[in-house]
Amino acid sequence: MSNVALMVSGGIAAYKACEVLRGLQKAGHEVRVAMTADAERFVGKTTFEALTKHPVLTDLYGQTGDPIPHITLSEWADVALVCPATANVMAKMVTGIADDALSTTLLACACPVLVAPAMNVRMWLNPATQANVETLRSRGIELIMPTTGELACGDVGEGKLESVENIVAATLDALCAQTAPQDLAGKTVLINAGPTREAIDPVRFIANASTGKMGYSIAAEAVRRGATVRLVSGPVSLEPPKGADVTHVTSAAEMLEACLAAFDGADAAICTAAVADYTPKKSADHKLKKTVERVDVIELVETADILAALSAEKGERVVVGFAAETNDVIPYAQAKLARKGCDLIVANDVSRSDSTFGSDTSRIAFVSASGVEELDTLPKSQVAEKIIDRLVGLLEARA
Repeated sequence: MSNVALMVSGGIAAYKACEVLRGLQKAGHEVRVAMTADAERFVGKTTFEALTKHPVLTDLYGQTGDPIPHITLSEWADVALVCPATANVMAKMVTGIADDALSTTLLACACPVLVAPAMNVRMWLNPATQANVETLRSRGIELIMPTTGELACGDVGEGKLESVENIVAATLDALCAQTAPQDLAGKTVLINAGPTREAIDPVRFIANASTGKMGYSIAAEAVRRGATVRLVSGPVSLEPPKGADVTHVTSAAEMLEACLAAFDGADAAICTAAVADYTPKKSADHKLKKTVERVDVIELVETADILAALSAEKGERVVVGFAAETNDVIPYAQAKLARKGCDLIVANDVSRSDSTFGSDTSRIAFVSASGVEELDTLPKSQVAEKIIDRLVGLLEARA
């Protein structure tokens, strides 16, 4: 567990800080909050105190038992996250102004600092703000850049707070970068992720409910642990992990081709992708109109088996597969291990609400020739750590 100091400044996006806080807590980290007086106009400190079970720092004076609360908080934090960051707070950070509890704490922070700006598009694009952004970056502060969209004032443009999911992910990356062992340094790992889409016609396809979250979490963890990561991704709505070399594909055939190419020269492969088992034997080159070309039957053929193909070529390399099941999870995973020829199967019961496609947690079991190890339900980031730990062990055993 690590410590995050969440710095909330005054903007309408302040309510999103509550969701960011909960996301960090779900990932197993402790969060404490400092707020500006303006932030309290949008979200009361009582809300954050209820969520964190700790007092919120809003004033430098009158703190019971702590005469220097800004130093205490700055020393406690492993990472500081300013969310949302107003133009004013960013300007204070650049000039070193420390005239309230939040800015004083930030000035005292020696830990990594992340800044998630949110403001009106004209304020964001103002040359003064853009110059401050560049100055902060030059000092090693990570900017979680705002997106384009409809703003609270009704304007449309850049300045909207980045998604809660991406802010949490960036903060977790910063935390892990400080503590992650570099036990995959010098290794190249292929990871595939997400679903495939098998075209019926240009607008219809066969697919499944995979979101790619697990594969992307594993890729991010492998990068943090020093690996060169080649990520082959089906269609997902996720930001690729920083540092990963990403190849985007759509169909199972495209994924097979990309995986075989990426496996060349790699030390290991982790196959998390939910590849479609079947694809239409023939795909129409135009949208089929039900009034003219009714589709009563779609003739299907099996897709190529990517896990088996990589396992057949692995030699002394390590290949890890996944088995998403809804019943008889362990027996099916054991049969898959024997059938595919891989080194390890990660089995999960996708009929469970805490382990299904798209969930933020997963409950897995490691199935290998030496036995079965079942884990408790964990956040996907922690599941990724466990999987990479296993991969490291397998690589060391081969060496």
